[in-house]
Amino acid sequence: MIEWLTSLQGSGLENIELSTVLMVVLAGLAAGWVDAVVGGGGLIQLPMLLLVPGITPVQALATNKMGSIFGTTTSAITFYRRAHPDLKTAIPMAVIALVGSFAGAIVATMLPASVIKPVIVVALIAVLIFTALKPTAGTLTELKYDGAKHLSIAALIGLSVGFYDGLLGPGTGSFLIIAMVMFLGYSFLAASAKAKIVNLATNAGALMFFLPSGHLLWGMGLILGLSNMVGGYIGARMAISKGANFVRVIFLVVVSVLIVRLGWDVIAG
Repeated sequence: MIEWLTSLQGSGLENIELSTVLMVVLAGLAAGWVDAVVGGGGLIQLPMLLLVPGITPVQALATNKMGSIFGTTTSAITFYRRAHPDLKTAIPMAVIALVGSFAGAIVATMLPASVIKPVIVVALIAVLIFTALKPTAGTLTELKYDGAKHLSIAALIGLSVGFYDGLLGPGTGSFLIIAMVMFLGYSFLAASAKAKIVNLATNAGALMFFLPSGHLLWGMGLILGLSNMVGGYIGARMAISKGANFVRVIFLVVVSVLIVRLGWDVIAG
């Protein structure tokens, strides 16, 4: 299979060592699992791609999106079958998030990530403090609004987080979950189920820009995609079986790592 992938023009696997391919596979498995539970798999996957010899940052971002869309599709289907998320909120939110992600991908080719990373770190710290100090938040679904106001806030969340995903990416699922918990009143599990559908749309929106631009490394993306599917399926089943408290704990861990990772980028940059 590896020989076939390396024969593809622009596969991103020309002259690549087997050990590097195996590391990409492991990163894809771990990223798929994390994304399915709380989001933030890009923390694992994107840095690994940037270690591949000869890959550019934009190629890594595009290939990361292709790998992620396989995983988010798998986890979204698993959540839908087992947790039955409210599609009346999730679908409009996903459509608007797709538009936001497409716009963010356009800006990503023009704006250095260092411009927005400090803002993201501050936002993540606020999210971590809120989640840690309010242990009951996200335990049960207690919707704060209904009707048009509920959908309007959901749309604003989708647009904002979708734009961020196209522009930078890491932690998108985490931002979606905490926004739905804080501003809409969903439990962590219910928010996670909807976040997979929205995250699928944000990945698709970014890919709509990256595919015709020629930045995508097809072979590498396919390897990541298959790995993400396996990780996403396992992660979604675990999240559903273990419930909101499990998702909350993993969420706190992932957000903490995000703060350290992006904070280091800001300091080092």
